[in-house]
Order: sequence, then C-alpha cells, then structure tokens
Amino acid sequence: MRTRLVGWLFPLLALVLAAPAAFAQSAPARVYTQAQLDQMLAPIALYPDPLLSQILMASTYPLEVVKAARWADVHPGLQGDDAVRAVEAENWDPSVKSLVAFPRILAMMDERLEWTQSLGEAFLEQEPYVMDTVQRLRERALASGNLASNDGMRVSQQTGTIFIEPANPQLVYVPYYDPLLVYGGWWWPAYPPVRWAPWPGYRVRPGISVGLYLGGGVRVSSGFFFGDFDWRERRVNIVRQSYYYRPVTVVERRHVEVLRRGEPVRWQHEALHRRAIPYRRPALNQRYPERARPAPVQRETRERAQPAPVQREARERVKPAPAKRETREAPRKASPRGDDQPQQGRGRRDN
Repeated sequence: MRTRLVGWLFPLLALVLAAPAAFAQSAPARVYTQAQLDQMLAPIALYPDPLLSQILMASTYPLEVVKAARWADVHPGLQGDDAVRAVEAENWDPSVKSLVAFPRILAMMDERLEWTQSLGEAFLEQEPYVMDTVQRLRERALASGNLASNDGMRVSQQTGTIFIEPANPQLVYVPYYDPLLVYGGWWWPAYPPVRWAPWPGYRVRPGISVGLYLGGGVRVSSGFFFGDFDWRERRVNIVRQSYYYRPVTVVERRHVEVLRRGEPVRWQHEALHRRAIPYRRPALNQRYPERARPAPVQRETRERAQPAPVQREARERVKPAPAKRETREAPRKASPRGDDQPQQGRGRRDN
C-alpha cells in the first residue's frame, strides 16, 4: 500500500512543481508594474478605441513618430485626410501616417519621447496587461461620474467591457482631461500619472463633466481607422485596409486577402520600421532581430555621385608628376615579372 502511494505521490508532486513554470512560459512577462502601466496609460485611456489602438501601434516606432511630428511642424494647418494624403509617399508605418491627421497627438508624443518609448515597449511585451489597464482606468472614470456619452464620443458597456467610440465616425474629437481629477483621485503616490497642459482651443462643452474637455473635431473619411481592439482576446486587430495602409511588407501581404473578405487580423509589429533604434528591453531585441540598420553603401554612393570641390582638388593634387613617372619606368624595364607591372603603371596614368 505504501509503495503504491509513493508511486502516485511523486508524479503528482512533479506536476505541481511544473505547473508554475509552464504558466510562466505561457503568460507574458510583467516587465512594467501595474503602477507604471497606470501611470503611462492614464492620459490616453479615455481616448476613442480606434484612435487609441493606432497610438499604441505608432508608439512602437519612436523615430518615425519624431519624423512625422517634424513634418507636421513645417506643415501647420494640415490635419485629417489632407495631412494623411500628403505623407502617402513617406516610408512610415501606416499607424504613424494615420497620426498626422492629429498633429497635436504627434507633438505630444514627440515632446515626451521617453513616455512614447515606454508605452510602445509595454504594448509589445505586455499587450494583455495594457488592455486590462485601459479597462480598469475606464471603470474608475465611469464610477467617478466623469465618463459618459456626449456629442463627441459614445460610451457603452457590454459584458463588463467599456467601449469608447466617436459619436460621428467622420468627425473625431480628441479629449483632454486631468488624470488626477477624472479618475476620482490617484492611488499610486510614488507613481503620479503622466500629465500635460490643455491644448489651445479646448473648453468645457455642455453635457460633459468638468474633468474632460473637447476641442475642435478632426474630419476624416469613412473607414479612416484601420485598427481596433479585440477586448475579448485582449489584442489589437487590423479591421480594414485603408488607402494609406498598403500591402508593402510580407506581413501586410498575408493580411490582404483576409482584409478583403472583411475579416480582422491581428496586428503585428514591423521591426524594420524601428529604423535601427534598439529596443531597451533585451527580450525585444531577441524577438525582433531584423530591425533596420544604416546602409553605408548608399551613403558612399551618394558621396561619390556628388563629390565636394575640395575633395576633387585634393585628388588632383595627389596625382603623380610626369618626372616621377619617368623615374618609375627605369627599373620597370629590368623587372623580372614581365609586363604585369608596366600594364598597371599605364592604367594609373590613364586614370
């Protein structure tokens, strides 16, 4: 009896000990703590779902965000569809292109680049936790009476999930709110929420709580947003192929047929759009080794194609004088290697 009990006990003990390890392998690593996730997501968790999904995607490409923000700086007044069409030829990720429609968001992401990078890497490594954090923040705002439908946004609740969508899909309002107020107080004293001052033109609108402001709406075309949340699976999906979301990369080509059938596909990070910017997390550098790197051959080609006058003059000055060439020809006749050296000498003189 004892032998039989021991025979059952050891396999059971091994199973119990192996279970945490197996769970740790299947669950995403919790690199950022809950306090840090609350801190970084607090100022954007109440944005409309499609806009928030594309901000998260774009945050994984910080250098392209900086380039897009610089572009927006020199094209003031362009927003919405007009801005996106103007950057169609740029080799940026579609999520970054979509944000030129909202230049204030780009400016904020550029000014707070450390926050942008942390947001992008948290999204890449802890996507389910990021999704859960957004929902918890929305629950706090709702319980505090500071989140409700208005003339700019529609708030709904289904099976415990809070959805925020533009009231008019072709007129998108970007809300501003103070995270210290809208959530009914802050619960992490050591991790205050990320905050910034209200943008010009923002004001309290009728029917909206004092903690949330709306500026002017941004007009976009029907079907402008190609990203959205799959709250049940806790991930971001691509739901349609926009005119600025073109099948260029291998991953995008795999999406085309699915999108044409109207089926969503899971968004995948395109490491080439990192533009040689390393990830700060070692695990991400291992996961995405194909990150784009500088191309020294192209730089050398440009230098040869457009040499500076100083470089040309320097090359002229170092050309051997005729007298020196005659000095070389004397021992060349006695060279035991035949015609090899004279041929090389003549080639240098012709050049």
